[in-house]
Amino acid sequence: MFTNKPRFFACFIFLLPIFLLAEDGSLLWLRYDPVTAAQAAGRHIIVAKPMGAIVQVAKTELDTYWRGPTVDLVLDKKMKHLNEGYQLKWKKDHLQVVAYKDRGLLYGAYHLLRLQQEGRDLQGIDLTEIPDYDVRILNHWDNLDGTVERGYAGRSLWKWDELPTAISPRYAAYARSNASIGINAVVLNNVNASPDILRPDYLLKVKALADVFRLYGIQVYLSINFSSPKVIGGVHDSDPLNPEVRAWWKAKVREIYKSIPDFGGFLVKANSEGQPGPQDYNRTHADGANMLADALAPYNGLVMWRAFVYNPTNEDRAKQAYLEFVPLDGAFRDNVIIQIKNGPIDFQPREPFTPLFGAMKETTQMIEFQITQEYLGFSNHLVYLAPLFKETLDSDTYASGKGSTIAKLTDGTLRTAKRTAIAAVANIGEDSNWTGHNFAQANWYAFGRLAWNHSLTSDQIASEWIRSTFTPHEEFVQPIKQMMLESREAAVNYMMPLGLHHIFAFDHHYGPEPWGDRQGGRPDWMPWYYHNANSAGLGFDRSATGSNAVSQYFAPLDRIYGDLETCPENFLLWFHHVPWSYQMKNGRSMWAELCYKYDEGVQQVRAFQQIWDKLESHVDSQRFADVQSKLKIQAKDAVWWKDACLLYFQTFSEQPIPYAIERPIHELEDLKKIKLKLKHHN
Repeated sequence: MFTNKPRFFACFIFLLPIFLLAEDGSLLWLRYDPVTAAQAAGRHIIVAKPMGAIVQVAKTELDTYWRGPTVDLVLDKKMKHLNEGYQLKWKKDHLQVVAYKDRGLLYGAYHLLRLQQEGRDLQGIDLTEIPDYDVRILNHWDNLDGTVERGYAGRSLWKWDELPTAISPRYAAYARSNASIGINAVVLNNVNASPDILRPDYLLKVKALADVFRLYGIQVYLSINFSSPKVIGGVHDSDPLNPEVRAWWKAKVREIYKSIPDFGGFLVKANSEGQPGPQDYNRTHADGANMLADALAPYNGLVMWRAFVYNPTNEDRAKQAYLEFVPLDGAFRDNVIIQIKNGPIDFQPREPFTPLFGAMKETTQMIEFQITQEYLGFSNHLVYLAPLFKETLDSDTYASGKGSTIAKLTDGTLRTAKRTAIAAVANIGEDSNWTGHNFAQANWYAFGRLAWNHSLTSDQIASEWIRSTFTPHEEFVQPIKQMMLESREAAVNYMMPLGLHHIFAFDHHYGPEPWGDRQGGRPDWMPWYYHNANSAGLGFDRSATGSNAVSQYFAPLDRIYGDLETCPENFLLWFHHVPWSYQMKNGRSMWAELCYKYDEGVQQVRAFQQIWDKLESHVDSQRFADVQSKLKIQAKDAVWWKDACLLYFQTFSEQPIPYAIERPIHELEDLKKIKLKLKHHN
């Protein structure tokens, strides 16, 4: 059910000429063929002087890979409205890339190369691209010992013990990959941060990475431990209102900017899951965030303060972020952004959006997604996440009336902000293919593309990625795209349909454990806290007669979600404890529908196997075998999930599994004996 294969790293591979590389996935979507001398003849890459380092990278990329007509790279300081965007224009016999900033020319160059990869006709092209968010950032949960929390693609890319003297070629390759999809910032370390990252010796290592990333327009941010002044600074405490503490942070920020003048700022996890924070001193989140914001303000730095806060309480965990942050609306500095997970629990395969979005009318908010598949089969399962990202971004909160989507609330359209931002937890590690699963690369790609333009569809992004990563041949693109577009719903079906959530195995979250019999865990870590299965039914009652979490949503959503008859069926068990015999819209009982959904998920994965096997002739042997092997694991895991959940819930429903669906192949008691011991960084 879970396969932890030996990992072979190929960090040296970027030193080799591209034509020698095996198809091991290391090139991601950047599988450009260098131009030949004949192709280069007669075309030029023209750049107005003086040429900065970022523009030099853009020119080099086009010099090396562009097979089209002459390209003129133009910086135009009158085009301020472009921000980091660009214009691509056809001018008689050549192309022109116009930008306001150096980064814009780099992004424009990668856009041209993407269009070339896809075989697009550029004759007469005239388009303008402006990013929807100012800060488009990856959050790495990498630790200083080289492990990665919730990382499933090997150890960390960052070799802290070798830095700053040894610079891996993968650093530049990583930065290049991000720049190609418009990502312009990165948090290097885990939100469960070690204070040591702020020591002078580690800041030299951070500087070495920042110097590489800067060439690709990428700013470095750090996660900080709120207790750093006390732990490494020799200050008596870390009280944000203590003048000594404030002075320590100002001095530390000054030290950082002295060596990294384009440093982005801090990401903070405070007073959640045991992490220190301002509440340790009877201060508020605003007190803590504003102290850091004041230290960063002279340098135009940002504080990204996470709203993922939950602590032992009798209150519904889904309500806690709202309860803690809404009373603080308007209390934060304008260089503080509240970073909010897409759902109110924890990156589940499907969650309704967090009601905190839009509820703070005078506070800048940003969304946090999870690219790494903590709850989606790690790097063993093929799950394309663009539909999940889009589902959240396009959700209407009704915070300012109909049409108040989360995208518009966070991109500056409906709420003014000094700077806007969007983040995602990275799925990148030391594996040769970067993400552990070749198709998991698509989720990194999809986040970058949506961070740039959230109006893109999941279909468009999948098509781009397939054509760039594999082949532009339609007989391959169409079936693979359909498989990708169905894969997220398939995972929901075989894991937790109809609004079930958080019924994973304890701690590592791989595989099902709805019985939740691990010892020593808090109730809100346990599956039974969320599914509430009993003889009467299944689900978490968040209606007005339950925890009343529905009251945190704006009208009419509070009424829609709060009524069993109007609640969308894909959130039914999220908001309601539903009788086993409750009649669904298709006429089935809730129990029967649950059974059919689980079975549908299994059948969908088996169909993915068939699709992939039929297309073997279109894929190199190494990547074909790798994906085929992972699909076998996923198919076995889907059956594991189906049998574990249905056999367990059947002990409460006391109803037969419908005879039209596949019979269980496991015994419940055997499934309960499975106790995988996995490390988060496996």
